[in-house]
Amino acid sequence: MPDSWDPALRAVVELILDSPVPMALAHGDDFVMIYNDAYADLLGAKHPAAFGQPAALVFADVWDQPGVGDVVERVYRTGEPFLESESVAPFAGDLDLLGRTAFTRGYSAVRDSHGTIIGMLSVATETSSITHRLQTLSELTAALAGTLTLDDVARVSLRYGLASLDVDQVALGIDDGGGWRVVRRVRGELMDEADERLPPVWRRYPRDTTTPLVTVGGTGVPRFIAQGQPLARYAVDRHDERVESLAALPLRTASLRGAITFGCREPHQWTPAERALLSAVAELITQAAERARRFETQHGTAQLLQRSMLPEQLPDLPLFRLAARYDPGVDGNSAGGDFYDAFRLPGDRLAVVLGDVAGHDVRAAALMGQVRAALRGLALAEPEPAAVLHGLDRLVQSLGAESRNEELFVTVLYGVLEPATGQLDIASAGHPAPLVRRWSAECPQAHFVELAPGVPLGLTGDRRPIRVELRPGDTLLLFSDGVVERRGQDLGVGLASLAAAIAATATSDPRNLCAVASAAVAGTTDDDVAVLAVEHATAPSRSAGLLVPAEPIAPSRVRHWLAEQLAQWRVPESVIGPAVLCASELTTNALLHAGTEARVEIDLSQERLLVSVADSGTRGTVSRARTDTLSSRGRGLGLIEQLSDAWGTDPSVRGSTVWFEIMLPTEA
Repeated sequence: MPDSWDPALRAVVELILDSPVPMALAHGDDFVMIYNDAYADLLGAKHPAAFGQPAALVFADVWDQPGVGDVVERVYRTGEPFLESESVAPFAGDLDLLGRTAFTRGYSAVRDSHGTIIGMLSVATETSSITHRLQTLSELTAALAGTLTLDDVARVSLRYGLASLDVDQVALGIDDGGGWRVVRRVRGELMDEADERLPPVWRRYPRDTTTPLVTVGGTGVPRFIAQGQPLARYAVDRHDERVESLAALPLRTASLRGAITFGCREPHQWTPAERALLSAVAELITQAAERARRFETQHGTAQLLQRSMLPEQLPDLPLFRLAARYDPGVDGNSAGGDFYDAFRLPGDRLAVVLGDVAGHDVRAAALMGQVRAALRGLALAEPEPAAVLHGLDRLVQSLGAESRNEELFVTVLYGVLEPATGQLDIASAGHPAPLVRRWSAECPQAHFVELAPGVPLGLTGDRRPIRVELRPGDTLLLFSDGVVERRGQDLGVGLASLAAAIAATATSDPRNLCAVASAAVAGTTDDDVAVLAVEHATAPSRSAGLLVPAEPIAPSRVRHWLAEQLAQWRVPESVIGPAVLCASELTTNALLHAGTEARVEIDLSQERLLVSVADSGTRGTVSRARTDTLSSRGRGLGLIEQLSDAWGTDPSVRGSTVWFEIMLPTEA
């Protein structure tokens, strides 16, 4: 009975039973187990049968393993204490699923009033939370290493804060020179996997705002507020009002000013360990944000240069519809040398051009700009292909001699179209021959124009033009070598894949064919991709456009405008309904995630309705692999996939354009 126990033993047992920390006594030579409620929780299914039983029997399945029975016996025999850090305890029972629960365990000898060892005391402290936070810090490092833009950094940082830290709100802000832009995530927001990959929506604040985030970002001094509703004065909604405690840490480098805040809805004392962890998190985010800022600056410069090299708009002719697509090569961070152009010539003729300057740097882009400008000047004076290419040849020779560079490599495909007859005179300076899709009600065909490639510009040689007839329904496709060339693959395979993909399309619409051509050949390419398509329509199409500002009512305006316009054109209701829904979805995506005004355009031909929504943002391109990632409500472009007959994107250097086609019923 306890009353007959040695006083020292009774004191130890009372200490164990009263302690909130998991503690157990292995008493006597048999190590009989006496433990408290906290230790019982760790034992799981072994409790209560383990109480009063020998430890070797309770842990029979692991007692002979190193670090278990041998440790207990050594401490009992020698009296030397033992500390084991960050190990998986053998007693963890149901708590230790898949070995994830880690403990720090201390063992010490228990002596009676005479100093004789009568047992061994074990104290266990779970350290899984510390281990977990260190692991998630490593995961954050890996995730941030894969980010390119500030959008990417914000998305990763906000997701980490809510998933790995015991906080209810995370906000990240950056000073972009014109003020602060801040993005926030709140625990409990309804976001699915698709929404997690959306570009975050930033809110703007003036530079003189005194919110904790802006203040810390400006001073560079972190703040930890344990209680007091620190965001109440600046609250934009109830989520800010509910924040009771806040940690704000700066994101500062020589060229970056920013901050990140972590908020809790309950008062919270920020412990030294938590402050150290948050400081480490902020440092990782700072480094990633600095890399992203440099990338965006360089990327913006490259895009600005590229924008000046390509035409603002393609000509609009009654019976000829034009579309183009440009995908920058490498990582999209360098100005490329591919270019396309189309412009009116005297006598109501049309010039079409596609060229390629070797290289992916500023010099290649500058040379491309010189060639394109000179070509326009030559064509407006004397549009015949042979004369234009001869003039460009002399230009490239002169530029090479001036720069003492004999390795200038420029190829150009140039043609002159007579809209009244559909006749095209075209010549090549070392460029791949164009492709013609011949319309047929039964089986459309695609074949390459039998055009001699000629020699590249700068090398004297023969470049003979040929004449091609584009009949109503036919489409001409000019493309750069990045469309068909793949490393380790024969060029003929790429050309055959392109021809097969173009022939298999259900429509001759030029925008659709540009999208099909850019994805026709399997595999990736480091080269730029440029495509220009010219369709000889069977009848004039009707078109209209609407420019909508980035405001909440914009999608509603688009829905009403589009429904009214299509009704005036007597488009069947079976087409109007899906078209309005898809256009509304694309408008919402463009306004919300690009943050710029959107241009909605519709084009109605005899066979199909084409709707496009363009923005001037630079959020990256859209692909079919990401059809579930652009919707503000998680529906994504999968909706467009279901309701339209074809859709695609034009990742131009002026932003992005997403479009879809709906074929008209035969009776319409």
